[in-house]
Amino acid sequence: MSETYYNPFDLKKFGDIAEFEPRLAKKFFGYYNSVFEEGALTKREKALIALAVAHAVQCPYCIDAYTEASLEKGADEAQMMEAVHVATAIRGGASLVHSVQMMNKVKKMSM
Repeated sequence: MSETYYNPFDLKKFGDIAEFEPRLAKKFFGYYNSVFEEGALTKREKALIALAVAHAVQCPYCIDAYTEASLEKGADEAQMMEAVHVATAIRGGASLVHSVQMMNKVKKMSM
């Protein structure tokens, strides 16, 4: 295995964050686990949302985890890729909509 900055095996160590701050880790994991329980959204829908967000924030650990979770919860490849495209559209759109700020500044300076 070649060396990478993100070691896929480190994902299994996520729970180890409690070592340095157990009180806050317990609160985080309690919240985290509650978020992914069945609710108004199915577990499959939540896994697909998490997969899309993982791509938007570019977390390789999360991409691995939620690719696996999406498949385990019944999502197919087309649904997963569509979720990633939604994230891409929103991320790209968020950059583009901020161009209005630039355009306003240019117009103000051109007056």
